[in-house]
Amino acid sequence: MRFIIWILLGLYSVNALAQDTLVIGKVSSNPKKHYRYLKPIADYVAERMQDLGIKRAKVRMARNNKHMVNLLRAGKIDWVTETLFSALIFNEKAQAKFLLRKWKKGVPDYYSLFFSRKDSGISSLADLKGKVLALEDPGSTTAFFLPVMALLQHDLELELLGSPRDSASADKVGYAFSRQEINTSTWVHKKLVDAGAYNNLDWEKEDHNPSAFRQDMQVFYQTKPYPRALELVRVDLDPAIVERLKSVLLSIHEDPSAKQVLFAYQKTTRFDELSPDVLETLESAKAILAKVQKRLE
Repeated sequence: MRFIIWILLGLYSVNALAQDTLVIGKVSSNPKKHYRYLKPIADYVAERMQDLGIKRAKVRMARNNKHMVNLLRAGKIDWVTETLFSALIFNEKAQAKFLLRKWKKGVPDYYSLFFSRKDSGISSLADLKGKVLALEDPGSTTAFFLPVMALLQHDLELELLGSPRDSASADKVGYAFSRQEINTSTWVHKKLVDAGAYNNLDWEKEDHNPSAFRQDMQVFYQTKPYPRALELVRVDLDPAIVERLKSVLLSIHEDPSAKQVLFAYQKTTRFDELSPDVLETLESAKAILAKVQKRLE
């Protein structure tokens, strides 16, 4: 009998925790860094949910996308901020719901650029067949997912290489991971690879693509724009909490006291509703995600 009571009390405490704590989550390899930008906004929102029973905010990190999916499914994370690629995975694998678009670093949208040296002879995606492309890492939205999506949409086959110095098969586009934007730019400029791809914002950054490199390079293809970042909530989060979260975030840019909170949150300037056009873009990206995953298995 005591054992049964102990179990019931344990279940009660778990439920109570879920009801009085708002948990924001992030996939991170640097928890200390991400804690600093997540906690202020989580606290700000939680303070405006006290009438809903929320007493505190908590930050929880996931090791990778798979871990985040498991935490969302288990109800251990309520709210996630992510870029497109990971957001699509959380929506597909954990049924997390898209809530709002985040103007990360003041930008609502961005897109991927393919670039090469002006003397490379490359002027289209088709010209990449038999060539080597530098991409950042397999978790990047604009330096992996969107470029791969574009190549597959143009019926080009891909081949993962172990090094930028490896040769690609004549009928495929070889790709190697650079791990950093500056490495992608350097590899292209020094002719270690034939082309590179990352987003339009990185193209203009001096520390990612120095002007001394940029003057020798050209953009030969760009994808359509996609949301810079998205806010998502777990599928079974209390609807009242979801609506309050949405309301607070939509108006946060109007609160002078929230200026530092937004700045800490990756220099966000505001949040906005997902328009029909954005929702259509997300649906098309979801369909392509399945194809990308299948082709790269």
